Amino acid sequence: MDGSLLELIGIEKSFGDAKVLQGISLTAAQGEFITLLGASGCGKTTTLRIIAGLETPDKGQVLLSGTDMTHAEPNRRDVNTVFQNYALFPHMNVAQNIGYSLKLRKAPKEEIRRRVGEMLELVQLPGFERRAPGELSGGQKQRVAIARALIGKPRLLLLDEPLGALDLQLRRQMQLELKRLQKKLGITFIYITHDQEEALNMSDRIAVMKDGLFQQVGTPAQVYDSPKTSYVARFVGAANLIHGTVQEVRGDMALFTSTDGSGRFLTRGHAFAQGQPVTLALRGEQAAALEDSGREEPGLMGTVKEKSFAGGMLRITVGLPSGGEFACFRHGIDSDLAPGGRVKIQWEPAAACPVDL
Repeated sequence: MDGSLLELIGIEKSFGDAKVLQGISLTAAQGEFITLLGASGCGKTTTLRIIAGLETPDKGQVLLSGTDMTHAEPNRRDVNTVFQNYALFPHMNVAQNIGYSLKLRKAPKEEIRRRVGEMLELVQLPGFERRAPGELSGGQKQRVAIARALIGKPRLLLLDEPLGALDLQLRRQMQLELKRLQKKLGITFIYITHDQEEALNMSDRIAVMKDGLFQQVGTPAQVYDSPKTSYVARFVGAANLIHGTVQEVRGDMALFTSTDGSGRFLTRGHAFAQGQPVTLALRGEQAAALEDSGREEPGLMGTVKEKSFAGGMLRITVGLPSGGEFACFRHGIDSDLAPGGRVKIQWEPAAACPVDL
């Protein structure tokens, strides 16, 4: 990744009284895979449409390779888009769909034929030239749409939830295919999804959006292991939130008392002050629910509510005195803990991360 390809600077956009984007800024390097991640209505698609030139921001700038393209027409941007519904022309076969942009540019027929063949090889669909879109599976349609977007050799490819219509198994397969294509071609991808697992698997960086703002922009590891806000902690990986007050500071170690009275716990690696109220995020796989030994040890007291098997891990849901719940995950399909049993939740002091509410 050498050099900035895309810059969004202070982008604002409203539709009527609804403020959809509230001054977002983002830089994408050449060859980078960036995912805009968020729930429906957070502003992801509007951001993509502004980059593509399909919408104009009320304020801010869109720069491509340092050139201001904020008000440039879409066909001047060297940017292509792959939509969720693929938007293939039903009256054209695969080859005609893929080569359509070259035909509009009046490229020679031999060049179109050659380039279409190269694209079909790239997306692993050789021999599909004469098939109609109606004869293709969902995954094949998605590959044709990508080939059509790539044949013009854009510097930037925008993908608006392109895997949303696929079943789970095919979706995972196509995640790998897309990442392979992106790395092979070295094209910058801006990808939209509401699926946090998809974002973590595919991205170089993730921009987590909420209410028209970027809550956090960082690598998958940064977003998952060190969330900056409670929203990011809960939306990406469903972390547990622990509210407490700093009781004592010992070097880089702080002793907390939980707000709900469920116990005391230690956290290290962050700057805290005595008496400071803090909210911490803790991943369920980094915590253990252990039978209550009765000893005075750091941890949160609770009662096992249920056990369930999910995603190769056993989820143990613990009820807290506040009425809230804490989810712990462990390997295996069962444990000796039973619903109704008293447990203490414990974790390594460095595992919990302070977050803004």
